[in-house]
Amino acid sequence: MHLYTYDGTFEGLLTVVFEAYERKAWPTSIEQEQVAQPSMFGETTAVVADEQKAQRVWQGLQKKLSAGALKELYYTYLWEQPGLEQIIFDYSRLVFGTEENIEGNFAAPCVLQVQQAAKQVHREKHRMEAFVRFQKTADELFYATISPDFNVLPLIMSHFRKRYADQHWAIYDTRRRYGIYYDLHNTTFIKLDLPPHQRKNLSGVALDAEEDRYKQLWQVYFDHVNIPERKNPKLHLRHIPRRYWKYLSEKQPHALR
Repeated sequence: MHLYTYDGTFEGLLTVVFEAYERKAWPTSIEQEQVAQPSMFGETTAVVADEQKAQRVWQGLQKKLSAGALKELYYTYLWEQPGLEQIIFDYSRLVFGTEENIEGNFAAPCVLQVQQAAKQVHREKHRMEAFVRFQKTADELFYATISPDFNVLPLIMSHFRKRYADQHWAIYDTRRRYGIYYDLHNTTFIKLDLPPHQRKNLSGVALDAEEDRYKQLWQVYFDHVNIPERKNPKLHLRHIPRRYWKYLSEKQPHALR
């Protein structure tokens, strides 16, 4: 048995792939160092992320995989479900171990698992792009909080940068406790040391005086375009699952008008 631990980054995970080949010792388990439990009956190797080693692995994968397959592999990392590291390692080993293209080899469990994980992450990415609602603060910052099922914040950055190129904005993932901030020129990752009661809402942030009015106008618009005779609750829930309602102004309790 051979346990590899890493720092939780994608570069760290690719470094594990490099080290396993370097040592010719295949992992039976790969875990993040902060949660790993060393085995009493096997060997444990603590891997330090190395950008050059990670880059060599990634370049090797680029030579044998399409851009779509590379994206699916990265999406699997963002999937964050237990066992993702072993899936990515097995997939990489399969790529390096054969001359044939493995992308359609669904008889290999890791290939099917990567595709299924990528689909889930891709779906969550599009839902976040569609359902995020910003609130305007008194200092002209448009701010939104999210708590997606998967770590899609790096994937939605480009969408919001293009859509809101003329505004200062920030999106904060309350589950993973980090965010992205756009200053009209650059987009950067940020970490906020917020008290727990402020991570889920803007209760500690001064909103623009017109923000409540904007929310009411959106709710009025939604009420007028919503035709009662055409209501289809099952279809509605399929397109907008209840867990996303917290992001939508039109789903919040109506203020007195």
